[in-house]
Amino acid sequence: MLFGNFMMGAKSRLLPPSLPFRFFGAAVVFHVLAWALLLGWGNDLPGFLGGPGHVLAALHMITLGVLTMTAMGASFQLLPVATKRPLRSVRACKAAFWLLLLGVLGLTHGMGHDDLWAMEGGGSLVVAALTIYFALVVDNLRRVGDMRLVTDHTWLAIACLVVLAGLGATLIGDFATGFLPDHGAIAIAHGVIAAYGFMGMLVLGFSFILVPLFALAPPPDEKLGRRATLSAAVALLLALIGLTARLSPLVFLAGAVGLLAAGLHLAAMAKLMKARMRRKLGDSFLLIRLAWVLLPLTILLGMTVEAGLAVDRSGPLFRFLLVFGWLLSFLLGVMQRIMPFLASMHSIRPGIKPALVSALTADRPLRVHLIGHVAGLSLVAAGIVLAVPLLVRLGAACGLVGAVAFLIFAVTLWRRMHLHLNPAEIQ
Repeated sequence: MLFGNFMMGAKSRLLPPSLPFRFFGAAVVFHVLAWALLLGWGNDLPGFLGGPGHVLAALHMITLGVLTMTAMGASFQLLPVATKRPLRSVRACKAAFWLLLLGVLGLTHGMGHDDLWAMEGGGSLVVAALTIYFALVVDNLRRVGDMRLVTDHTWLAIACLVVLAGLGATLIGDFATGFLPDHGAIAIAHGVIAAYGFMGMLVLGFSFILVPLFALAPPPDEKLGRRATLSAAVALLLALIGLTARLSPLVFLAGAVGLLAAGLHLAAMAKLMKARMRRKLGDSFLLIRLAWVLLPLTILLGMTVEAGLAVDRSGPLFRFLLVFGWLLSFLLGVMQRIMPFLASMHSIRPGIKPALVSALTADRPLRVHLIGHVAGLSLVAAGIVLAVPLLVRLGAACGLVGAVAFLIFAVTLWRRMHLHLNPAEIQ
């Protein structure tokens, strides 16, 4: 029912399991580290409006270490299945992983300790990793004529990737020379294009595959999806021009068009969810639904920041809910479904039947993670609004507990898959 031909021959296009799972494994660890940074330096989050420090490091540990790392691993695995074309080079995928891993470590260390050399070195490695990713994805997409909803969003994400890499390099260079007339404006544009553009378009695009797949729903409404894509492209272009040129009317127009794009996307999701065959979707879809609520909320918050309303509170709240709220919640909801799904597909060997997804999934750690994540978002958000650092650190502690539980889920998954493929090791 869902993309009947999507899974046809998928097994033959699967990468070695160590490749996508190294991306997912690194993302899970960075998830823990990001909450730990907020726990240690949460006092700096209320009133945070940018600049080097551990809060900036925590945000980039999520955007690059969790979101981008997962996006790469998922793209490298799912795009060949969706497009029915193999990736050009597995070695290049491995190189992208190591460059991104080392780059995130160097960049976040430099941000946390205001070390320009580490920021420049780490940023260069990240750009190199993204360049490889760009080349591999473009090569895979350039001959694809079907699955337009996915490929159109991916093309838009790739275009935003080029822009945000350039803006990021510019910002790092400005730390040394101070040549930008308005560093803050470029920083905001960089964050918006990274979150709503690169990561956001990948999230929205892959939603048209993953949500129907896991909910056993019919294909999405292409008309709604294409209108959402076009609206998102217009909103991103308006936001880029408005933010870099400090033209508030354009920024507000971008927000309005962005709300339209979000509404069209959510209407498409609601339509296919209403027609789904699987009624009980589990905790993962609680996170996905939370992300759907936070998507338009973050756009409204961004417009509030642009209007100058309580910027010392609305600004940090916007950044936190955009990164830790909308994007991270959706990603974690998808990860806890896609990781057992891929593990099950990789668990087939001659003489060994595939492991059931339910047998690979540890439910208790996921429930702890759900509680910790939602409590963490709520308490940190309250701490920002009320300017109470203690609430921020309590929220970070809850988020950290949830992140550790998610790590336990991932380790248990890998262990169960290993034991399924190597039954002789079971005592």
